[in-house]
Amino acid sequence: MTQRVLIVDDSKNIHALVKARLTGEPVELHSCFASEQAVTMAMQVLPDLVLLDVDMPGIDGFEVCRQLKAQPATMNIPVVFLTGAGSTDEKIRGLELGAVDYVTKPFEPAELRARVRAALRTKYLLDLLNKKAMIDGLTGLWNRTFFDQTLAAQLSLARRSGAPLSIVICDLDHFKSINDRCGHLTGDEALRVVAACMQATCRIEDVVCRFGGEEFGIIVPNTPADRSGIMAERLRANIEKLKLSHRGMPVTITCSFGIADLATCGDKDLVSCADAALYEAKQHGRNRFEIAQTKLTLAKAS
Repeated sequence: MTQRVLIVDDSKNIHALVKARLTGEPVELHSCFASEQAVTMAMQVLPDLVLLDVDMPGIDGFEVCRQLKAQPATMNIPVVFLTGAGSTDEKIRGLELGAVDYVTKPFEPAELRARVRAALRTKYLLDLLNKKAMIDGLTGLWNRTFFDQTLAAQLSLARRSGAPLSIVICDLDHFKSINDRCGHLTGDEALRVVAACMQATCRIEDVVCRFGGEEFGIIVPNTPADRSGIMAERLRANIEKLKLSHRGMPVTITCSFGIADLATCGDKDLVSCADAALYEAKQHGRNRFEIAQTKLTLAKAS
């Protein structure tokens, strides 16, 4: 498995040296030569490790580390400082800011490789634990915690890049009656087939999550609400075609959708606006989608 490493240093010689020392390691190296660009590049690359020089012109490495740890998208990326100095006070300051290790220049090849391997191994294991904790056991989709964390990261990225961002909230219509008439096993199967349909219909970059109960959420990057409406209509039609039966009798499954985007609703009201649009879809007959037009927040339909 190849992991990504971002090198942040103003010296081209250091980049060349690090690349030479890590030759043969299963890593994909990315270079950043200006500290002012480090956070933006980290958010774009989403590396598994940042090798960060302490002494750089302009913003120093400590401030870059602080900014990385302040952003939801980059806060869990391990940082290893590269430094020509080795004072205890400097090391303590870096560790308190969230760095995991220091490598002192000039690099000892074996030491650099060992410290990089250790940091990447820890990141891999933490990613496995986090992934397991954020998967819904019934459907195999990401859960609400993952949705909230990913949405925060995507909002931060969208604000910086100016790219559009929308979300879709989906709710199974009359799900309680399915459970009441057919039993919870059939209700669970309905949730599973809808989840599979969503994964098959959405793009790779779309983030499909189960909120809980019969409600799902989809984060749709680089897409305004009207384009997400096209996807929601495709989802609606595909879900309506799903085949499910109970004791030989067909079970009808339909869903309603509420859509909101960053441009219309703002980052703080995005989920509320999508919920309000979902409420409107329910009020207007279900098995349809509505796009939020204002920041008005309405009570969600049950």
